[in-house]
Amino acid sequence: MKTLFIEDEIKYIGSQLAPHWIYKNFKIQGDAIVAFCGECEVKLTEMVDIEDVINNEPIYSKYMLSFITEQFNVELIEGVFRQRLLMCCIKEALEKRGFVVSRNGDDLFVNDKKLSVSIATKSLTSVLIHTGVNILSEDAPIPVSALKSDLGISDIKEFAQEVMKNYSDEIDDIILASTKVRGV
Repeated sequence: MKTLFIEDEIKYIGSQLAPHWIYKNFKIQGDAIVAFCGECEVKLTEMVDIEDVINNEPIYSKYMLSFITEQFNVELIEGVFRQRLLMCCIKEALEKRGFVVSRNGDDLFVNDKKLSVSIATKSLTSVLIHTGVNILSEDAPIPVSALKSDLGISDIKEFAQEVMKNYSDEIDDIILASTKVRGV
């Protein structure tokens, strides 16, 4: 799986969770994960999480680290497993830095405050995952934790690259492990 940290700030509005967005914008074809920083504002009209729409819960963060991954030849249930694996990679990267992080499904919490948002969905050709991790906690609509303002992580790029590498390595290793066993 290919990885890329995008240096330019991008406001995540939900429309980026689309098939071939990574390929069209960054010329990375095939399975990939990218990360970027910027404001996050997903209005109800762009939400793919129907539960959030029903509960009238749009998403907002003044400054967020976003991961988008597109993976081909995967069904939605496997995509959700991969989404949870991504959350575990983020959790492990934070725990390695000494933070206590709890996970409930696809949500991460620090000090009982929400650190992340995440969704997995299926297009006609691929599974798409967006995961956002708050960098700043100010102006959030709910109590949140944030990488920089609460945890003191200043090198967001290095953190993002570590998460993407670990996630990519895990996916590649899982695929390789599936080729070394004899069928019974």
